[in-house]
Amino acid sequence: MKILVVQESDWFERGPLQQNHLMENLSLRGHDIKVIDHEILWSEKENKDLISKREVFKNTSRIYENASITVIRPPIIKIPTLDYISLVYSRKKEIEKQIKEFKPDVIVGFFMLSAYLGLKAAKKHNIPFIYYWIDIYHSQIPLKLYHPLGKSIEKYVLKNSDAVIAINEKLKDRVIELGANPNKTYIERAGIDFKRFNSEIDGAEIRKKYGFKEEDTILLFVGVLYNFSGLKELAEEFGKKSGNYTNIKLLFVGNGDAYDDLIEIRDKYGLQNQLILTGKQPFDSIPKFIAAGDICILPAYLTEIMVDIVPIKMYEYMAMKKPVISTELPGVMNEFGDGNGVFYVKSAEELLCKVMDLIKSDVIKKEGKKAKAFVSSSDWNKIADHFENLIGEIK
Repeated sequence: MKILVVQESDWFERGPLQQNHLMENLSLRGHDIKVIDHEILWSEKENKDLISKREVFKNTSRIYENASITVIRPPIIKIPTLDYISLVYSRKKEIEKQIKEFKPDVIVGFFMLSAYLGLKAAKKHNIPFIYYWIDIYHSQIPLKLYHPLGKSIEKYVLKNSDAVIAINEKLKDRVIELGANPNKTYIERAGIDFKRFNSEIDGAEIRKKYGFKEEDTILLFVGVLYNFSGLKELAEEFGKKSGNYTNIKLLFVGNGDAYDDLIEIRDKYGLQNQLILTGKQPFDSIPKFIAAGDICILPAYLTEIMVDIVPIKMYEYMAMKKPVISTELPGVMNEFGDGNGVFYVKSAEELLCKVMDLIKSDVIKKEGKKAKAFVSSSDWNKIADHFENLIGEIK
């Protein structure tokens, strides 16, 4: 089967996200996958060419060694705002080119502009179109002024897609609320590569590298350090009362908007040995970092971006027998409920209190086992099976 994926995000620099895992799994099954992506982080790179060249990356894989994905990056004008305007033109042209030459059996759209253009082309050429929701897309537009426009584009695509996929129950409710046909809306939860995220992995190497002692309890966060991630507030609260948390260490793995502020907080309170910022790490090293942690955390604000989503890292934490403390995010609470190794708090202050409770009760390992048991059926192979079946139904 030939599958064309369209998205306005970077296939290589973001995630790996749901689409990376799923499409590489499908590639391993013999499906021919092409992805039209967008160099979303172009402004952070040294290449200052005003207009980028069309690029084709053949036989790529980020996760599975034998996967083979072709990634096509249409040209853009590298000026803020004009990059997205030029993206619309070049992407439309590229989609038509791939329909003519690649002849896809199905088009799968992520995000907004790409999904809209993919849907229009699919309808024109009578190709099934699937709209895949891993996030509240319009909420990610930097300027709120454009949120209504983004939402109207989403509504159009949702209403006219042959199938809509959401990654959890709350997100499914949201897309139906926005106009998706309930009879054509499905859930494909995030999966886990259990060979990679194996609870038997030893984190001793990471603990030694960063100077952690056996008696230390490591609070771990992996991912983009967004300003709304709650990490700054947690670090600030931790710093004010660090004397109460002598054997607790914060290990934040990743980069993002909050990184520099976290360095300031670390230096302000003298937390060089208690707040460890590793920067972005290779994907292959992430399981060792998770293995080194004792409790994983998700202290994000209840924003429009976070209200309905379930980050894929939640499943990976839990697969490695790590209990998780999260703020009261509706999507997360609905997905994992109570008694499954996930605990919910309202604030950074509460998070640290909950950590102390778990330590004093000596239940960290017990709760980690509950977490792994809950996600034990979330295998990427099963999700790939469901996706193949869905394509068969709509073709």
